[in-house]
Amino acid sequence: MALDNTGFFTCPESLSLPVPEKGEETAEEAPKDGPPTSEETASEELGHVVTTDTAPPPPPSTNNNMSFQDKMAAREAQANQPRKKLQGAGQERGRFGWGRIKRKRQRYVEKNGRCNVQHGNMRKTYRYLTDIFTTLVDLNWRCSLLVFVMAYAVTWLFFGAIWYLIAYCRGDLDHLEDESWTPCVNNVNGFVSAFLFSIETETTIGYGHRVITDQCPVGTMLLLLQAILGSMVNAFMVGCMFVKISQPNKRAETLVFSRNAIISQRDDKLCLMFRVGDLRSSHIVGANMRAKLIKSKQTQEGEFIPLDQTDISVGFETGDDRLFLVSPLVISHEIDVRSPFWDMSQSQLEKEDFEIVVILEGMVEATGMTCQARSSYLAEELLWGHRFSPMMSLAEGFFDVDYGAFHHTFEVNTPSCSARELALTAARLDAHLYWSISSRLDEEKWEGPNLTEQTGKSNDSESVREGDGPTFIVGGVTNTQDQSVVGEQNGSVTTDQSESEA
Repeated sequence: MALDNTGFFTCPESLSLPVPEKGEETAEEAPKDGPPTSEETASEELGHVVTTDTAPPPPPSTNNNMSFQDKMAAREAQANQPRKKLQGAGQERGRFGWGRIKRKRQRYVEKNGRCNVQHGNMRKTYRYLTDIFTTLVDLNWRCSLLVFVMAYAVTWLFFGAIWYLIAYCRGDLDHLEDESWTPCVNNVNGFVSAFLFSIETETTIGYGHRVITDQCPVGTMLLLLQAILGSMVNAFMVGCMFVKISQPNKRAETLVFSRNAIISQRDDKLCLMFRVGDLRSSHIVGANMRAKLIKSKQTQEGEFIPLDQTDISVGFETGDDRLFLVSPLVISHEIDVRSPFWDMSQSQLEKEDFEIVVILEGMVEATGMTCQARSSYLAEELLWGHRFSPMMSLAEGFFDVDYGAFHHTFEVNTPSCSARELALTAARLDAHLYWSISSRLDEEKWEGPNLTEQTGKSNDSESVREGDGPTFIVGGVTNTQDQSVVGEQNGSVTTDQSESEA
């Protein structure tokens, strides 16, 4: 590539565009008038005009003499050659017009409240069996129903097999037509009848057709054991299903959070705000709000802490975190010195990578169980200089809440600087007003009539002075005393005139 230096300054090598060499020898030609080439257009974006000497296109080469392997190698090299990316309609444009692919940030907590964390390489899985009740409750509905059915089916089959084994060992199956024979269980002539007797015993149905006799003590002990174990299985499985059905997880589906969080001013202070609401008429008792900042950091010793959790105050000191959630509320976090957003401006917010997790806890009024609703906001979901639209109006005899405007926001005038810079500016303004007012008061004090009155009083005291001794006058000071006072103020000692002559 050659540069035309006749009418322009020299372009640095770092900004020159690479042009593939056509050969070892390059022909020097003068720039021709015509539309700018792609190299000139890309260079004009950088503020320079670069002209390139493009060699005439080489004559089409004949590939008849090339072997098949050479053709495949050339085709593979042409396919692997990087191609220039085209700018899409909604794609950001970078340097030289290349499209930038926006990296999708991974959430720690999804918008619906599900924690995006998976536990792996857990070797001590037997710990789940120590709390089998919680394990069964935490299973999904398919597994829960499968365990529920299998628990009853296995116990019925197990005890049915034992009843059949007792009948087989006692010889009851060989004396089915013998009326003088007393079996262990009447009308048990096979495995199916023994299985049906097991179901009747465990579920306490008692049709009356199959009855245990008093000539079988082993059967009596088995009957007691099956009745006790059957009651335990009923209590365990019914309890699991009841707890799973009455779980308050679905109650959190009617607790909604705003789609975006906002940053704007409240009472001349920057605040981070989001909205929360309850769609049901039954309220959440003792609702409490918490917020966490999820951001990786590195300590001064060089330790990297991934997904470090920092508490965000939403009114814990003042009690504002305890909500009366009857209508939608706007939760506010004041960005002060203790806030993690103290040094964050609007430009820095666009570069940050963090996540804000908000947690609402309370007790369901209908069931009395504790409910928790979660959501999160990424850095790009924070709107700087916005405010939530009002959604409550006064109707005839009640307050009307329009949930159609729950996620709506509108722009307001908000400074783009950080809260620290805003506080420093306010402090400087207050200091300037303080010193300007105090200086004016000082000028009025020293230039007012008080100074004239003090001067007149000093002259009157000099005229009244008589004799060698000091003279005291009510409302005034003698000359000797006044001089001594002035001398002490100036850092010197004033003596009497007689003492100076002596």
